[in-house]
Amino acid sequence: MAIFISLFNTFLSILLLAIFVRSILSWFPIARDNPLSVAIVQLTEPVLSPIRKVLPRMGSLDLSPMVAMLLIILLRAFLAASIGR
Repeated sequence: MAIFISLFNTFLSILLLAIFVRSILSWFPIARDNPLSVAIVQLTEPVLSPIRKVLPRMGSLDLSPMVAMLLIILLRAFLAASIGR
């Protein structure tokens, strides 16, 4: 069971990094058909899309990456606490 939790924690770390990179890339004029951009969007959109549906609009500001990152960090902390028992 610890191996499964460790693998899931690694996946969450990669997802956290991908969401962060996607947020940073949104500040720069990068083509949408860039392979790196396409891969990051495909990885992060399943997580960000449901959050956008629940979160109220804040003008042109998208807070869904910040909420997703906070949720992932909390989930990782919960997993770390469950492994430590």
